[in-house]
Amino acid sequence: MDYIAKFEQIIKEQLARVEMMKQQQDFIKYEELDKIIIGVCGGDGIGPAITAQAQRVLQYLLSDDVKSGRIEFRTIEGLTIDNRVKANKAIPDDVLAELKKCHVILKGPTTTPRKGDPWPNIESANVAMRKELDLFANVRPVNVPEQGIDWTFFRENTEGAYVLGSKGVHIDEDIAIDFTVATTQGTERIARAAFEFAKKNGKKKVTCITKANVIKTTDGKFLDICKEMAKEYEGIEFDDWYIDIMTAKLVDEKRRSQFQVMVLPNLYGDILTDEAAEFQGGVGTAGSANIGKVYAMFEAIHGSAPRMVDEGRDIYADPSSVVRGGAMLLAHIGYTKEADKLYKALDICGNTEKKLVITGRETGATSAAFADYLMETIEKL
Repeated sequence: MDYIAKFEQIIKEQLARVEMMKQQQDFIKYEELDKIIIGVCGGDGIGPAITAQAQRVLQYLLSDDVKSGRIEFRTIEGLTIDNRVKANKAIPDDVLAELKKCHVILKGPTTTPRKGDPWPNIESANVAMRKELDLFANVRPVNVPEQGIDWTFFRENTEGAYVLGSKGVHIDEDIAIDFTVATTQGTERIARAAFEFAKKNGKKKVTCITKANVIKTTDGKFLDICKEMAKEYEGIEFDDWYIDIMTAKLVDEKRRSQFQVMVLPNLYGDILTDEAAEFQGGVGTAGSANIGKVYAMFEAIHGSAPRMVDEGRDIYADPSSVVRGGAMLLAHIGYTKEADKLYKALDICGNTEKKLVITGRETGATSAAFADYLMETIEKL
């Protein structure tokens, strides 16, 4: 295929994607639902052990609404590496069908086979879930109260520099060209997600981060749409920064406490959230969310640690990351008071008091004991 024909094919694919987005429904309104179904998917390795403890904590916080029937927890089995290999699919059909019956999903880590592993090279369950459920917003909070840091990043998951990352064109031996994409529909939905989060969670400021002064067409479009949407949200301040200076301002002690919710294209979000996570101990300390208009998935961002299971140490695994994902789930469905309590408890138990220490071995606390510690702390708040 010559490069002109290849470029034409790329345009056709993106136009088809836009038409698909035009047909999508609006964001689900959880406050209008008679019942919210929370699916709990343990995954692989240490996943079932730590996710079960996160579920205990969420059920404790939501106990009144669980009793009334407003909240229902459903345990979804079958997203194990053995079951996925047996079905030869990243997500077996029966598991996917059960996931689609839920409104939100709390997910433990899953194993993605690598070269040399004893399994066939099936696709990542995470990647497949994002595609199947159209989870276009990657959301990561970073919270370090003692440093005045309370940030939530809304990174666009499906456009920008990554959507065509494997479809660049070698014009000849001297020239190679890659592409970045911004659509009205894709930008509107990530911007709406950021502003709605701010509105529901009492945040007073949304910041758009681009390089629109140089990447004028796509970044310019992203910024213009965010600016226009800001007019719909009275009481929420809006500003914008360029990605290069923003990386500096996050380490500026005088400035960084002024940021709350940040919305940004894919590549910039990938870079900036890794930098931001370092303030609270690194990427392994953060929970993560993948949000769409219909579904949302919240997860631990570390691996499945099969060696811990082989050595009988899964009961000593740290549940903090998936519990933090649970706190994000609570905020997403409108239970902000409960989410705030859980965030505070995680800070007290993990950073301030540290009455229990998790080492991953018999020398430390079990995940169940840590969950008990969290609930005891919440009771005192």
